[in-house]
Amino acid sequence: MPSATVLVTGADRYLGGRLAARLKADDRVARVVEVDTESLDNGTISELLARAEVDTVVHSSVTASAVRSGGRTAQKESNVLGTMHLLASCQRAESVRRVVIKSSVAAYGASARDPAVFTEDTELRAAPRGEFAHDISEVEAYARSFARRRDDVTVTVLRLAPLLGPTSDTSMTRYFSLPIVPTILGFDPRIQFLHIEDALEALYRVTMSDHSGTPGRPELFNVAGPGVLLLSQAVRRAGRIAAPTPETILRGMAALARDRGVIDFSHDQLDFLRYGRVVDCTRLAEVYGVTPRSTPDAFDDFVAGHELMSVLSNPATPAPSFREMLRGLRTKEDNDDR
Repeated sequence: MPSATVLVTGADRYLGGRLAARLKADDRVARVVEVDTESLDNGTISELLARAEVDTVVHSSVTASAVRSGGRTAQKESNVLGTMHLLASCQRAESVRRVVIKSSVAAYGASARDPAVFTEDTELRAAPRGEFAHDISEVEAYARSFARRRDDVTVTVLRLAPLLGPTSDTSMTRYFSLPIVPTILGFDPRIQFLHIEDALEALYRVTMSDHSGTPGRPELFNVAGPGVLLLSQAVRRAGRIAAPTPETILRGMAALARDRGVIDFSHDQLDFLRYGRVVDCTRLAEVYGVTPRSTPDAFDDFVAGHELMSVLSNPATPAPSFREMLRGLRTKEDNDDR
């Protein structure tokens, strides 16, 4: 018999919309309440939770892109204030018994002091660099506060690696779609990605699980493709040409791209391209039985879907200028964010 009533935020975006559709097809779900990103205010959410007697909430609307959110102010309002309003409403809703929050491995930051591999027990730095990393820090702080106040609710936080897929349009896919890919001179970091279908599977499995977690605090799970790629290897797999660039110049190029609304690289993403980041996903496999496809496989699927090998397969094609690259990328349609 159907039992769960699930509210999904970010249903107007690719990942949230796909999750809502999959939940609707599950016989165990009585009803799915879809909430778009702009509707995360106290009044709307509280009314929906009470009227539908929602027992499970999936918060999937946290976004890494200020460009797609309408600017940095709108991004922060969506990520931080949206999470605050949602969890405040959940705190008052007696029917809520499970909350799943889409977070990011950006919570760990990226620096020269990092361990070789992050686990969920790795102590976080007090002040991660970058706007999105700051948002994630606040989102997870609200999750911890909510879990303390409602210790009868199972709270699960999924820290997702940067997303890739055959049709995904994210900061990372745009970066690797540049015919000439600027990298930071003197650095070749180890990087991990997550196939978007595996992100969907993890969100779905956690949402439908009866795992009770630990009362009074959120359970954290890293979600990433096993294995790593060096940045130089990823550029070659994409059929692109790497252009090692002094960091100060690259940051200026990133600011130009962000101002033009093309690629939104915040400080934390640039740090990722300098130092890399690798996380351990053993806990996810042990508790939920989810093992994403490897980082190399996820990257290869992205390359095949975007037909990126064309640049190196046709060396006679002249390389475009950076201005031309920006113009070409501006015409792409958005279907997901990180």
